[in-house]
Amino acid sequence: MKQQALRIWPLLTGTHRYEKVVSTRNRGHGQFITAPILAYLIETPNGRILYDVGCDYQKIATPELRSKYYDPMRDFFDPPVMDDSQRIPSYLRRLGLTARDIDLVFLGHLHFDHAGGLCDLPGCEVHVHADEVQAAATRLDSGVFADEVAGASGWNLQSAEYEVAPGVHALCTPGHTAGHMSLFIELPKGRPVILCGDAADLTENLIDEIAPGYCWQDNEALAISSIRRMKSIAEHEDAELWPNHDFEFYRGLPAFPAWRE
Repeated sequence: MKQQALRIWPLLTGTHRYEKVVSTRNRGHGQFITAPILAYLIETPNGRILYDVGCDYQKIATPELRSKYYDPMRDFFDPPVMDDSQRIPSYLRRLGLTARDIDLVFLGHLHFDHAGGLCDLPGCEVHVHADEVQAAATRLDSGVFADEVAGASGWNLQSAEYEVAPGVHALCTPGHTAGHMSLFIELPKGRPVILCGDAADLTENLIDEIAPGYCWQDNEALAISSIRRMKSIAEHEDAELWPNHDFEFYRGLPAFPAWRE
């Protein structure tokens, strides 16, 4: 029998308010939305995976750090809103787990709202595409904070699609960032799920095939190609597409500590 993942917990790790054009390229100037910052805990027959880890709580909770890191973004972003209960270790404690019970952290990309929470997960194995690390080294992407990728030399760098665990497959979906990756997850009861990551912030990105507002090196065509590929896989596999920063969509997911299986 083909092995599958066992369940997925969507984790709300905070929120941020920003101009919609950040999510939909050249669409939504002057319109501000509030978006969830999501991570996902995935249980598999071979252990537990975190897809993304949210923000570094200290950069939000400490006024000096909040000013240093987020004031330069205020033209488009308000500082994220996050409380201690939304940190990954807090969610794990509610399940009777600790960071030692996480077998692998899979980062879809290295922006602060996806990689910052690594500081709360010392010692965890980290997987990310090598192109993400190479792009971060250029310091050209303001969404990557240098201190949050300082440990990259010890990470497990990927260069292609692969089986992360039974029932969990990495998909290369570049465009928003250089080496963005999504996850295709097969489940025992429901339809398969594709965690889009920031390849598709909103359902609108998927329906209208509109690129995220920020595209690495302005490669809009690559971002749209990744959206179309995810849609094609979803159609072929009868899978659900889960956009990453869509509050309306998120409210339809199981509320923690409930899960999807």
